[in-house]
Amino acid sequence: MRKLIVIATFALSACASVASAESIAIKVGHLVDPAKGVVSHDRVVLIDGAKIVSITDRLPSPAPSTVIDLSSSWVLPGLMDLHTHLSYDYTGTLCANYVEHGNGYRALMGMRRAQDMLASGFTTVRDLGNAGNFVDTDLRKAIEAGLFVGPTIVNAGKIIAPFGAQQDSAPIEVGTCWQYEYIDADGVDDVRKAVRKNIFYGARVIKLVSDPRGQTHGTYTEEEVRVAADEAHRAGLTLAVHAKEDMTAVPAILGGADSIEHGYTVSDATLKLMKQKGVYLVGTEKPLSHVRLGKPANPAASEANARARVERLRRAYQIGVPLAFGSDVTEDLAGRDRGRMTSDFIEGWIDAGIPADYIVKAMTFNAAKLLKLEAERGSIAEGQYADLIAVSANPLADARTLANVTFVMKNGKVVRRHDRAN
Repeated sequence: MRKLIVIATFALSACASVASAESIAIKVGHLVDPAKGVVSHDRVVLIDGAKIVSITDRLPSPAPSTVIDLSSSWVLPGLMDLHTHLSYDYTGTLCANYVEHGNGYRALMGMRRAQDMLASGFTTVRDLGNAGNFVDTDLRKAIEAGLFVGPTIVNAGKIIAPFGAQQDSAPIEVGTCWQYEYIDADGVDDVRKAVRKNIFYGARVIKLVSDPRGQTHGTYTEEEVRVAADEAHRAGLTLAVHAKEDMTAVPAILGGADSIEHGYTVSDATLKLMKQKGVYLVGTEKPLSHVRLGKPANPAASEANARARVERLRRAYQIGVPLAFGSDVTEDLAGRDRGRMTSDFIEGWIDAGIPADYIVKAMTFNAAKLLKLEAERGSIAEGQYADLIAVSANPLADARTLANVTFVMKNGKVVRRHDRAN
């Protein structure tokens, strides 16, 4: 009898839990479909708990207890930034930066930046390393456990690189300081072990650095990349490869990378190979406004470099390379938090002549496809998580409006309701 009472009590508790999940109706004036580049009007998005349950043309009867009126707004899926470093602040030499702050400080710094990004409409971020001793895993777990409100984090753990990581050089007396941030891996066996170690410690994406800073030696071969890709894919993860030029990008593409990060000087031939293989470019083109605010020692050279990267983005789009949005912000500018700085990167896409509808797609649907999350996020559809943002004008006509998000919902919970101060 006691057993029956316990079972009945558990069943009632479970029913009460389901019933208590909040149902919400959002009245949408203009609903954006980034995958198709179209807008439908006067729709109602019904949400139960964390997910969208249906999209209709009128409020149900009886209406849910919570009705949100966005009838004068354009509503679209939450934005995604696929190249972030939330727990890193590049303000000095790499080795000095690694040990200046402990894991605790970097976790708090990363959480603040994650929340700033969410407030700016970035509901999903891919954090690609430079996070100390697996701080990014802790950030992800804390958000997933509901300890903090933040974006979905797809984290890389430690960056895998040839010996020396991204150091220009280091005297032997310093030791292997970079191993706080990186895993040295040379040869297929090292690479395989490094991937497995990252997965064990909670990585949700694998990242290789294939061109150490200023070096022409020690770059990854096609065989080494293929081992990393095979191990990542076997675990259901994707492989991102930091490669700035043809010498490092081509082996990465042929070895099975899912994305090339940066690709600043890659040739048209390499871009055509990326298109053929379906490899995404996450280009991280710094906007000219950031170059100028950073007050570089040689402004003309820095601006010319930024323009060259934008031109490469233009060529990639024209060739038909699949593109996803990424920023690679690693240092803060006065008066701009991480979310605002990330939104600024839309400037480079506009300067490259990329149509607004494709920019929106690159920041939502394309990004979700690269992450292999398109069944869960990146669209507003039945069964998707309710990651929604609203803006005051049609982003398919002008992508600049994405820099001024007026409403943010994450997993069915409202995070922001008012216009952001400029």
